[in-house]
Amino acid sequence: MLKRIFFLACLFVAPVALGAPTQIKIATIAPENSGWMKQMRAGAKEIRERTDDRVVLKFYGGGVMGNDAKVLRKMRIGQLHGASFTPSALSERYPDLNLYGFPLVFDSLDEVNYVRERFDDRIVAGLEKAGLIGFGITGGGFAKIMSNVPVTGYDDLKGRKVWVPEGDNSTLAAMEALGLSPVVLPITDVLTGLQTGLIDIVGTPPVGAVALQWYTKVKYVTDFPVVYTYAVLVVEKKAFDRLSTDDQAVFSEVMSRIYREFDEYTLAENDGAVEALKSNGIEFLDLAPGEVDKWRERVLQINLENVNQGMVSAELYREMLAALQEFRAGGEPLASREASAR
Repeated sequence: MLKRIFFLACLFVAPVALGAPTQIKIATIAPENSGWMKQMRAGAKEIRERTDDRVVLKFYGGGVMGNDAKVLRKMRIGQLHGASFTPSALSERYPDLNLYGFPLVFDSLDEVNYVRERFDDRIVAGLEKAGLIGFGITGGGFAKIMSNVPVTGYDDLKGRKVWVPEGDNSTLAAMEALGLSPVVLPITDVLTGLQTGLIDIVGTPPVGAVALQWYTKVKYVTDFPVVYTYAVLVVEKKAFDRLSTDDQAVFSEVMSRIYREFDEYTLAENDGAVEALKSNGIEFLDLAPGEVDKWRERVLQINLENVNQGMVSAELYREMLAALQEFRAGGEPLASREASAR
């Protein structure tokens, strides 16, 4: 009888005593051999070691888990616990993540940095309210027009099939406002779309074009900042809450550090990607005089209409525009102010 009681007790106690690891499964479209994946896997190794094997991260790279919609569905049912997303992909969960992603709002990375210093923390906090734990925002630089025909003005876009990321309603609305022919596709289908002629024009930062091999299917780049691109890594809060407080702290520290590092060297990566595109024979073009103002006048109006329809918080959007205006009037980034104070 005593042996039987001891055996039953072991059944209940053993899982706790053995400290079975908690596995966090994360999907991304980043290619397996990319620098991004190498750093994330190094981060996973550090987390596992520092938590004594209690937290194990498993990454699914190269888009093997499907497009954003499929990944979100798998997260809902617990098949996945997190993923790396562009803002439009998470619109249904947290619309305010789109804040920086409206076309033709920013002219330079200096403007972006000034605004992000003031709003990044608020956006990450909003993710948690939406049931997602974020570890920072990593910028991808500005998307630029890439095509197989020269694009130096609005007329060059007429009749061309322009790619719009699945779920990116702000860009879709802008394309429609310009009277163009948008083709909505998930990122995972873009290379095939270029190969088959389903799309003629894409917008992506140089580093994205190289990493995803899109540059092999285009001949021209219009050197103009169309829209700022960025991504977040998120984990479902309900999965994150399964970790102990100490293990959560390790997870957050490591992943937040890696995302800061991504953000810091993206500029250098894009510079290197530009050189790679040029060495591959791709020609860089400028917009014709007056074209920028022509595009911006129409697009900024449709941006405001989208905001008023709830694409992001109207108050938050207006605060961002006020910060942008402050910078253009001679404002100084917070980092510079803090450095001066020291």
